[in-house]
Amino acid sequence: HSETTESSLESSLQQLKCHFTWNMLEGENSLDDFEDKVFHRSEFQNSEFKATLYNIQAYVKYCRGQSEAALECLRRAEGCIQREHAGQAEIRSLVTWGNYAWVYHHMGRLSEAQLYVEKVKHVCEKFSSPYRIESPELDCEEAWTRLKCGGKQNERAKMCFEKALEKNPKNPEFTCGLAIVNYRLHNWPPSQNSIDPLRQAIRLNPDNQYVKVLLALKLHQVNEEDEGERLVEEALAKSPRPTDVLRSAAKLYRRKNDPDRAIQLLREALEYMPGNAYVHCHIGCCYRSKVLEKMKERKYRMFGEREELLELVGQAVAHLKIADEINENLFHVCSFLATLHAIAGQYEEAEYYFQKEFSKDLTPVAKQVLHLQYGNFQLFQLRCEDKAIHHFIEGVKINQQSKEKEKIKNKLQKMAQMRLSKNKADSKALHILAVLQELNEKMQPPNEDSERDLDSGTFRLAASSEDGD
Repeated sequence: HSETTESSLESSLQQLKCHFTWNMLEGENSLDDFEDKVFHRSEFQNSEFKATLYNIQAYVKYCRGQSEAALECLRRAEGCIQREHAGQAEIRSLVTWGNYAWVYHHMGRLSEAQLYVEKVKHVCEKFSSPYRIESPELDCEEAWTRLKCGGKQNERAKMCFEKALEKNPKNPEFTCGLAIVNYRLHNWPPSQNSIDPLRQAIRLNPDNQYVKVLLALKLHQVNEEDEGERLVEEALAKSPRPTDVLRSAAKLYRRKNDPDRAIQLLREALEYMPGNAYVHCHIGCCYRSKVLEKMKERKYRMFGEREELLELVGQAVAHLKIADEINENLFHVCSFLATLHAIAGQYEEAEYYFQKEFSKDLTPVAKQVLHLQYGNFQLFQLRCEDKAIHHFIEGVKINQQSKEKEKIKNKLQKMAQMRLSKNKADSKALHILAVLQELNEKMQPPNEDSERDLDSGTFRLAASSEDGD
């Protein structure tokens, strides 16, 4: 009888709409990466419906074997639903109750699992269905969850929002969700498929400041900057200013080459999330941009200007080091630290971070960039031409066409010609020319996304195709 009851319970659990039947970790690199993406990397905080986040937290806690902590997250989710959706509490609670049932089942507390299955069944029977119902609110909850998880979940999130809107086409919440997911799916190149839904979302919900900033980012891409700036300032005028609004607005000002304004907004976001590696990294990248801009000025070599430059380097290094300590998987952070230390004449520290970056699993373009940077470090700072040539050759051998590869080829060509002008039998120069001649011309096309990211001083996570947040 006990086996029959458990078998019946397991059958019921499979029919529930919740995180345990949505395969949330499908296609993810690891649970650590999934958790980092959802709670730290993503700018979008879904602040209007905190129960969504608590349910995802519960699922992650369960996957880590922390069942009691998972139950506490579900209790918080219930509290949020009661406060924020009192009029729809039963339907809005179905996903949370489903998660309760699964957690209790895995804990071996079958009677409590059955209790939550019955709670779901009681609501669904009102709609002539045993354990799941077709409801725009349920579709919306699944959509918000998948949107928060990003990446490969975005397409499914879009389908869920569209399904919800079929039944309630003027719903502000569903419309905002669809606009956000369209922004992500059409992040590059700019598209009316993302601009028009954002405008519609603002018309239906003018108080959603995050959507205003996303529209501003899109308008900036299509050179409609005046309207974009007006929208951002309008969003920032509201109080309190949520972290997703602050972080997204900072992204716009970085694109507008206004790092000071971006730093100001990111520091405000940092007050709410001091342990967020991405906010520290973005602040560090803003200071790095100021360093590179300062170095273009001839006068920076004078004592006063040099002091100002070193102060900017110090600010950039401080924030990038915090980011690296919190999350060592951030691409380019170590190479940024290495080049900044080199600028400051701190060669041991530069060497440490260059080697740390070399130890990572890098994309082909990122490897080329790193060999170019390290070769320049050996050539100009350490005056070691042989090591520089070695790394330039390693970079040029990587079978990926890019701007960096062309830079390295030109650099090697000039170095070979310079050596041959002094000694026509120079073996190193002849070797360089032989390498360049033997290179296979049938190489992969340029990876424009990677190059654009590197040019703008941003960074990507390992094995991540994150969605434009």
